[in-house]
Amino acid sequence: MPKICNDLLGRPGLKIYQDSDAFHFSLDSILLAHFVQISWRVTKICDLCTGNAPIPLYLSLRTKVPIVGVEIQEDSVELAQCSVEENHLEDQIRIVHRNLVGVHEILGKSGFDVVTCNPPFFKVGAHQTNENESKAIARHEIKATLDDIVKEASILLNSKGRLAMVHRPDRLVEILDTFRKYHIEPKKLQFVYPKIGGECNHILIEGIKDGKAGNLVVLPPMIVYDENQKWTKEIIRIYNYEKE
Repeated sequence: MPKICNDLLGRPGLKIYQDSDAFHFSLDSILLAHFVQISWRVTKICDLCTGNAPIPLYLSLRTKVPIVGVEIQEDSVELAQCSVEENHLEDQIRIVHRNLVGVHEILGKSGFDVVTCNPPFFKVGAHQTNENESKAIARHEIKATLDDIVKEASILLNSKGRLAMVHRPDRLVEILDTFRKYHIEPKKLQFVYPKIGGECNHILIEGIKDGKAGNLVVLPPMIVYDENQKWTKEIIRIYNYEKE
């Protein structure tokens, strides 16, 4: 595995290992790690489909509570472990190598205040599957479906815990239905646009387990690129994370 080490953010200090031939983390993960609410009440976080752990790494800047990353692909687990060690975060971040389906049997039920997930976006057969197995698993619901993910998150979360996810807008109705199916009430939604005047290509959504129905807040749209094809100030601010 050709392993490379990069800065995770736009400033030095946080490193991430990646496989130059496999699926790289993207801005999606950073936006999700910034979007999810982390209050002072949060004591434990789980990141499903953690890949090489960009979300746990970013969250380590926002909180010092324990974070568990769950990943099925062995190469990604190795990269995640290398990144955790490189950043001396072994006491905070734990990587679990297994399918997320049924992971509550290891991690326990109702033990997490927050679950995050940057899942495979595409159903099997909906788009051409990549010949690279690692990329195919990361992009398509080969090992776990949307239903699997939300169901497992609901089991892992305590009552009033939060599930936050990044996904595609064409699956929004399905996502809302699946959240409610597993007693997670959608509470916060944000649409992400590649540019002004472009079509939304990602959504950020957060729900509360056993939350009261209604009161969904739709945040102002997030624009990634400005008219000069440069990142907007908001994206730069998120990427160059600084503690407030």
